[in-house]
Amino acid sequence: MKAPSREPADKSALRRHYRQLRRLRLPQVGMSIRWQVKQLLLNWPGMGYLGLYWPLAEELDLRSLVPDLVERRPELGERLALPAVSQGRLVYRHWHLQGAMAPDDCGIQAPTETAQQLQANDVDLLLIPALAIDQAGIRLGYGGGWYDRLRSEPAWRRVPTLAVLPQACLTGALPQDPWDIPLDGWVHEDHCHRL
Repeated sequence: MKAPSREPADKSALRRHYRQLRRLRLPQVGMSIRWQVKQLLLNWPGMGYLGLYWPLAEELDLRSLVPDLVERRPELGERLALPAVSQGRLVYRHWHLQGAMAPDDCGIQAPTETAQQLQANDVDLLLIPALAIDQAGIRLGYGGGWYDRLRSEPAWRRVPTLAVLPQACLTGALPQDPWDIPLDGWVHEDHCHRL
């Protein structure tokens, strides 16, 4: 499915379009995206926490990479984090593979409140899902604004943040609201691109 030649400015229409496009493309390219993510993480020089995400339906599931990554880079086993919406804000908490999980305030599985809550300077990299991203790093998500609010804090803005999505969901330009904060790049089936 090709992207429309003139994208509508209505973000809800764009969300429908890219959700359908992602649903069609992920079965074909998901393994290649996982491979790109794995190469990125095996070669990542940082020693801080790695922020992943708990996948919703139709999002690429990166959790299957964790056992092999931890086997090859054991330090990562103690340096994983997942987001949680709690008391009206997005936070990252330390995540153990066998750690206690519970739905957060949005109903998404997350480490429980007993897990260590991380500060921005604890985290080296965030990988986040996206419906689409443009060449300037503007991300189209589901419209909750959780990541933009988190990244509006200067300390979190300094944490490299990459979208994970099929190349078909990379576009020239998306509408940008004043609160949209560009990401630092993306990972798709062909490569990892840093802006």
